[in-house]
Amino acid sequence: MILEECHILLVDDEQPILDMNQKMLREKGFQHIETAPDAVHARELMEKTEFQLVVLDIMMPGMDGFLLYEYWMKQGGAVPIIFLSARDEEASRLKGLGLGADDYLTKPYTLEELYLRIKAVLRRTYHLTENKKIILGNASIDLLSGTVYNKDKRYELTAKEYILFSKLYDNRGKIVSMNALMDALWPDGSYGLENSLVVHIRRLREKVEENPSKPKYIQTLRGLGYRLNGKDES
Repeated sequence: MILEECHILLVDDEQPILDMNQKMLREKGFQHIETAPDAVHARELMEKTEFQLVVLDIMMPGMDGFLLYEYWMKQGGAVPIIFLSARDEEASRLKGLGLGADDYLTKPYTLEELYLRIKAVLRRTYHLTENKKIILGNASIDLLSGTVYNKDKRYELTAKEYILFSKLYDNRGKIVSMNALMDALWPDGSYGLENSLVVHIRRLREKVEENPSKPKYIQTLRGLGYRLNGKDES
């Protein structure tokens, strides 16, 4: 099983948070996401589906997250848990970790932080890899090896091209500003003009696009940045 195929359950009594977290994970490529607004619905889902991870809010009406987790443990469950809570007291954090939770995240948190913690727990628990074979038309990009196969040609991504494509891939479907891309390529701020970024974009397009002069996948949004359009294929 690859990372993005894991079944994840999100439990939170705040529907906007559930919707936001579910949307983020789907955009990151996760295919099997279930949500529950309370412990009752969570228990029903847990009885029907074998989840690889549960992101569990603590402060819920009725049975709270701690009690729900203890219930699962008594039933013989061993699913990894990331607790979410608006409480930042040390006692609450220690209680959650003491119960055997794999991580604890205090609200408010950024979606990127939640995503990174989910990836870390899944990798640590199941020794999983990410789906890094990306199909863009005739091109197949393998980010595990940094190799591009386009029709009958084989290319190796340079270090800068690899960083650039990875940044676009991690934000696929979204606009990535030129500043964000330059920060990724030159984190020490040593870059000069935007022309350097444009050169790397052009060379990357020559490897992955069918017609680099009319790019279909690595798109330019004038005045905004670049966007990667495409899909994954395992």
